[in-house]
This record gives sequence, C-alpha cells and structure tokens, in this order.
Amino acid sequence: MTDSPSLSEEQSSKVTAIAMDLAREGNTAELAQFLDHGLPVDVLDTEENTLLMLAAYKGQVETVSMLLKRGADANIRNNRDQSPIAGALFKGEDAVVTLLVAASADLDAGTPSARAAATMFGREHLLG
Repeated sequence: MTDSPSLSEEQSSKVTAIAMDLAREGNTAELAQFLDHGLPVDVLDTEENTLLMLAAYKGQVETVSMLLKRGADANIRNNRDQSPIAGALFKGEDAVVTLLVAASADLDAGTPSARAAATMFGREHLLG
C-alpha cells in the first residue's frame, strides 16, 4: 500500500486560496468537495480568516450553513480580532447572524464584539 502524495506548501496555499474564494462566492457544492477531499473546515488564510468568516461576511447563507453542519468553529477570530458574527452584523447579513447565534457564536468575543456591533448597527434584536 502506498501513501497518498502530500501537497507542497505552495500547493497547499493555492488550494486554500481557491477554497476561500469559493466560500466568498457561495459556491457551496464545490467547496464541500474540497472538504470531502480533506481540506480542514477551519483552514486559515494568510490573514487568519476561516472559510466561515469569509462566507459569513459575504452573506453566503447556504455556505455558512454547510460549514456549520460540518463542524466549523463559529468563534475563530482573524488576525484583526474579528469574529464571523461581528462581520455578518457589520455587513447587515441578518440570516447569517441567525445561523451563527444558533451555532452558539460567542457574542462577547472579538473587537468589536458581536454585542457592540449589534448596538452600533441597531441589530440587537438578532442576538436574542
């Protein structure tokens, strides 16, 4: 039995970049194939964004739902200390906020926190 070949660092970076674009664009089915082939659901880009962060920020409801069902961590913050739920609040993506609240997103983590972002944008009602 032979081991499957592993990707070089450059190849891994390219795969991650493609997956991040798929998350931003809401190409849920294609992104799911990447995950099915071993891409970690919480992979980070160079700015420490996750697939979930980028999908949430762009309002990709179906993609966010798929990532959460596959175990994406709703509380990983990027290198600017931003959380997916605060990004969704900032962008006015109410359906995404609802999904993230249901996934137990930390409303007090990050800068600004989801609570602070909700207050800034008049969306406190979304946090329950």
